Amino acid sequence: MTPHPASQPAGRLRPWTDSADDIESILLAFGADDMAAQSGEPVNSEAAARRWVAPWIDPDNGSAVAFAIEKDGVAVGHVMAGSIDCRNETAWVSYWVSSCARGAGLASRATAALAGHCFGTLGLFRLELAYRTNNPESAAVARNSGFVVEGLARAKLRYLDEQGLPERFDVQTCARLRSDGPARVIPLPIRP
Repeated sequence: MTPHPASQPAGRLRPWTDSADDIESILLAFGADDMAAQSGEPVNSEAAARRWVAPWIDPDNGSAVAFAIEKDGVAVGHVMAGSIDCRNETAWVSYWVSSCARGAGLASRATAALAGHCFGTLGLFRLELAYRTNNPESAAVARNSGFVVEGLARAKLRYLDEQGLPERFDVQTCARLRSDGPARVIPLPIRP
């Protein structure tokens, strides 16, 4: 059952920019301990934040589409479809929300909106994502945005544990097809 729109948190998706405000939001997000290892390089300087956002604002990037998750005029998260394969009509989905905006359903609604954009505007058929099995919040995002669990990838990801030692994590793999039913949440609106 889809919740009533009034019970959904405010927010929208919009393109990323390299504005000072977006750079500040990126630095704030990646400054959190649980986000520090979520990028190929530490995002701990203005230059690193600009490198992180560069692919998402590149108009010639045909392999990915990305949006900032905005709440009250501030970017508080990210949702994207990468590794877009037009021949097979597939893409890989990922998302994050800054610690200050978690728990309000923004990631689920953003991921549902991205799926709608991918199926409609981009003409894709299958979207895939994965989350660590020790991350129930990410599991809820996948489920609420209409993704179905397909399998388990053992020891797929490597992150540092609380002591700073490398540890391997199992991930649950999921997919959503254009022919699947609607998400459990109302998608966020997308501002072009």
